[in-house]
Amino acid sequence: MWIQNGTSVNEFILLGFTSHPTLQHFLLVLCLVISLITMLGNSLIIILVWVDYCLHKAMYFFIGNLSLLDIFFTLITVPQMLVHMASWPRSISFNRCMAQLSLTLCCGITECFILALMAYDRYMAICQPLRYPIIMRTEVSMQMAGACWLGGFLNAAALTVITINFPFCGPNKINHFFCEEPAVLQLACMDTYMVKITIFALSVIVLMLPFTFIVVSYIHIARVVLSIQSMEGRKRAFSTCFTHLTVVILFYSTISFTYLQPQSDWAADQEKKASVFYALVSPMLNPIIYSLRNKDVKRALAKVMGKIS
Repeated sequence: MWIQNGTSVNEFILLGFTSHPTLQHFLLVLCLVISLITMLGNSLIIILVWVDYCLHKAMYFFIGNLSLLDIFFTLITVPQMLVHMASWPRSISFNRCMAQLSLTLCCGITECFILALMAYDRYMAICQPLRYPIIMRTEVSMQMAGACWLGGFLNAAALTVITINFPFCGPNKINHFFCEEPAVLQLACMDTYMVKITIFALSVIVLMLPFTFIVVSYIHIARVVLSIQSMEGRKRAFSTCFTHLTVVILFYSTISFTYLQPQSDWAADQEKKASVFYALVSPMLNPIIYSLRNKDVKRALAKVMGKIS
């Protein structure tokens, strides 16, 4: 940790959503309910993918990874947030803040890569159906997912090392409900312009390269699907992509707002509002989207529920 003028920041204060007591209690209950739904829904998806043989396919393996990321992100951010809502002060130690920052970055970056893999899976299934069983076999899918997790970890570690070596000598109030890179970076007591440019460039690479890959994949998918003569065939092909496209839109529409815009006090307030969606709402919606729009998941759920009853 840097020390400047004999002082240093040993802890941060997370300002959270609001200081109004009544609204605070309402948000506490609401966030607790959302986090419980998130944990139950994503755990159910993982269990179904694990126990049902018909879901032992690359697409569902990647969905299971996505659910695991949502669980990890919830466990990293929500418990601390609920404690701060229920008590005072809302302090978090420097080391714990940096650990939370690193882990959330790891989950977010890994999710970018996993979403790109899911687009590749749909591309192979629709555009290269004869090669799909060979290319997307279980061992290859596991290696691809492992590369995504490793890439997320390494990128997050690099960003964390950059951040942790900044001098933090006050103020120590973070305008957020968890330690996130842009919000923490605002408190560094030095000129971080060049570093912000570097982090912005890295964010563009990490976020936009997978997104560009997704867009290109779906351009090829759309070209192949539109060449199908049967309207029923087109609908069936597009339906297999609908859930993935929905999750991509939910994720990128908010995460890009946080990491791909210039930092300012106004932007910090807007970024905090946007992060509510990808930190709380999106992880809750993902398993609902997969279960409601996917016949295989609904069939597997009905089979498991039938065995339990």
